[in-house]
Amino acid sequence: MKAKYIATWLLTLSLTACREEFLTVIPETALSAGIFFVKEADFQQAVNAAYVPFRQMYNERAWVLEEMHSDNSYYARNTLYGAVDATENVADFAVPTAGGVTANDNVLVQYRLNYQIIARTNQILALIDGVDFDAEKKKNLKGQALFLRSFAYFDLVRLFGKVPLHLVPVTGREDAPLPLATTEEIYAQIEKDAKEASSLLLNKAKQEAGRATSGAAKVVLANLYITQKKWPLAEPLLKDVITNDGYTLMPDYANAFSTTSGNKNNAESVFEIQYMEGSAGYNGNQIYRFIPSPISAAEIAPITGTSNPQPTSQESNNIPTPDLIAAYEADDKRKDISIGYVTLSGSLADNKVYPYIKKYAKTHSLHNNTGQNWPVYRYSEVLLFMAEVLNEQGRPAEAAPFLNQVRTRAGLAATKATSQADMREAIFKERRVELAFENKRWFDLTRTGRVKEIIGAYGAKVKANPQAYYFPKGAVPPPNAFTVLDDYYGLPAVEAALTPHF
Repeated sequence: MKAKYIATWLLTLSLTACREEFLTVIPETALSAGIFFVKEADFQQAVNAAYVPFRQMYNERAWVLEEMHSDNSYYARNTLYGAVDATENVADFAVPTAGGVTANDNVLVQYRLNYQIIARTNQILALIDGVDFDAEKKKNLKGQALFLRSFAYFDLVRLFGKVPLHLVPVTGREDAPLPLATTEEIYAQIEKDAKEASSLLLNKAKQEAGRATSGAAKVVLANLYITQKKWPLAEPLLKDVITNDGYTLMPDYANAFSTTSGNKNNAESVFEIQYMEGSAGYNGNQIYRFIPSPISAAEIAPITGTSNPQPTSQESNNIPTPDLIAAYEADDKRKDISIGYVTLSGSLADNKVYPYIKKYAKTHSLHNNTGQNWPVYRYSEVLLFMAEVLNEQGRPAEAAPFLNQVRTRAGLAATKATSQADMREAIFKERRVELAFENKRWFDLTRTGRVKEIIGAYGAKVKANPQAYYFPKGAVPPPNAFTVLDDYYGLPAVEAALTPHF
């Protein structure tokens, strides 16, 4: 009998041990950090995934918040389309905001896509040092993760001013909400990440095309210093990029931008978002979001070159403004490369001729499926950054050659600016036309403190003459247009419902 009790006790103990062992086993039918991040290929795959949100971001939202929210582009009101939407609110500087939050969908999606990048890079950075594989490959992967995190936070801080600063993986609901970090705290983290990334990443000549490079990290860091007006810190970084990193201007401005299938990551490209035409799901469709409408198949065919042109009748967004068109000097080669015109027979406007963004109208095969990359940083901007940095340190004569490199390619004479004030304005104007439709204008307005001055005057012109800004006869901007001239957007209201901190 005693032996029977002992046997029962041993069986119970063994079952308990098995149960405890079973409960601690990581399920192998689903990916998790416990079983996935164990080899180099896993980290390579994770880094690839961290780039993915850029594709949606630059196809759908960044141009709304960072370009159309300026005096560079507007929307062509189609009164047959229906109610005013969230994108029009951004263009009209009328984003409904209360208590520091907004329900605008563009704001929400851009915010979430940036935090997708941050969440994915946090997971990589938390684990990569604990896994043994080739040291040089590890440095490159870690550098890319740091670059992507710094880039995402740089976008967030310029859009919102203050956001939560997540630097480690979120493991549960309890540690998901964080207080808003100050602008200075976010700047400091961007600086730390971008510095480390620049030391770990390969340069353009050695890096796989399309991936972040040491030059791209240095440009992000220099851009941060310029935003902070830390001119002496930006200068050596830009000098290093110009002198040592192998970038050059493409001789023809038109060739600075990729086609739908070629000329990608060219000699002028510092960093660009990768798209691929076709059915794999890597394509974009920016030109279809930008094209004036309603447009017939016959009218769109010369613009897209597709074999199956189809009419569209959506709201038209990111339409070049008369103000931007007038900003080009006579004989500027960039104007006809950047802006085209189309006549819309079905338009309700008296003037049926509309400008459109020709820069992204690249011939492709199938309707609504494009593959051209989106330029984020180009070498021409590095030159304009250098001109600005030198001028702001009281050296306009040294700034002029960098500005003139950009102007010479555009077919323009050397700048006549000699004083610091005149050079500052010349660089500001040059950035507008050189970088038109590349999501730079809003950040240029905010970092120079010129939002109220420039957008106030622009808004007055739109309201005084709506027909010049593509409104059909009798249609006008909404009553609240150009009333929200803040440097930052409100935080997304949906996210505010998930945290007590904003």
